[in-house]
Amino acid sequence: MNLAIDAGGTNYRAEILDNDQSVQTLCVKSADIGLSNWIETILNEYHGIKTVYIAYAGQVKEGVIISAPNQNVDNHDIKNYFEDKFGVELFIENDLNCAVLAEAEHFNCENICALYVGTGLGLGVVSSSKLICGHNGVTTEIGHIPYKDAPFRCGCGKSNCLELFASGSGVMKFKEYNSIDSSKRLTELQESKNAVEKKLYDEFETALVHAVGTVITLFTPEILVLGGGIISADEELIQRITSRVKDFAMPITLQGVKIVQTQMQNAPLRGALLLKDCR
Repeated sequence: MNLAIDAGGTNYRAEILDNDQSVQTLCVKSADIGLSNWIETILNEYHGIKTVYIAYAGQVKEGVIISAPNQNVDNHDIKNYFEDKFGVELFIENDLNCAVLAEAEHFNCENICALYVGTGLGLGVVSSSKLICGHNGVTTEIGHIPYKDAPFRCGCGKSNCLELFASGSGVMKFKEYNSIDSSKRLTELQESKNAVEKKLYDEFETALVHAVGTVITLFTPEILVLGGGIISADEELIQRITSRVKDFAMPITLQGVKIVQTQMQNAPLRGALLLKDCR
C-alpha cells in the first residue's frame, strides 16, 4: 500500500492506496497535530504501507523541510526519520511543485505554471518538461517576493510579502486589523457598501493580478493554471484577472498564453504520486 498526503496550511488530507485504488481517506486540521506525528499514527495503524508521498505547503530540499510559513514543523528531517524508523520509502516536495507536475500531465504541456490561492499563495513551474526547483528548493516562492508594506508580518518574518495581500491568510489578517467580520467572504467584501471592506477586496484582486502578471512575464508558460480554495469559490475571478492582466505583464509574454482554472480535485496529492519518477 501507498500513503499520499496533501499537507496544506489549513488541513492535512491523505489517501491510502492499494494497487493505485483509494481504500481510505483521512483529514485533520494542521493546527491540531504535527505532520510527523500524524504520519506516525497512520503508519502504526496501517502496517502494509511501503511508500509515503507528501505534497508539503512549505520549502523542501532533498527530503528535509526547510521552512513552512503557514504551519509549525514538528520534524524537519522527515525523510530520513521515517525511512529509518519504519522502513518505508518517503518522497516529499513543495505542494505547488507537486500540483504543477499533475497539471502538466493533465494538460500534456511542457511549459506550464500552477498558481494556487488558498491559505497561502503558491507557484509551481514546469519549463521544457523540467520542474524548476533551484539549488535551495525555494525558487518559485511567488508569495514571498516584495510587494508593499503591510501593518503586520508574514509567516516568513517579512512585512512586505505579496502573500499578505493575495491569499486567504493575508485577507484574514487585514480583516482582524480593520475589525471586519472574519466570516465575510471575498465576494461579500467585493459587493460591500463599506469603503474599508471594498478596499480590502480591491487590494486583494490587484495583488493577485500582479502575481499573475509576474508569473507570466518571468516564465512565459503556454498554460497558467489557477487553483486553490479562493479560486474555486468565485467563478468570475479568473475572468476579472484575465481582463486586467495586460496591465501587469510584459506584452509579448501574453501572446498565446491560456489562463485556466484547474480541472483537478486535488492536484498536489496527485502530483505527489509522480515524485518517484520525476527526478
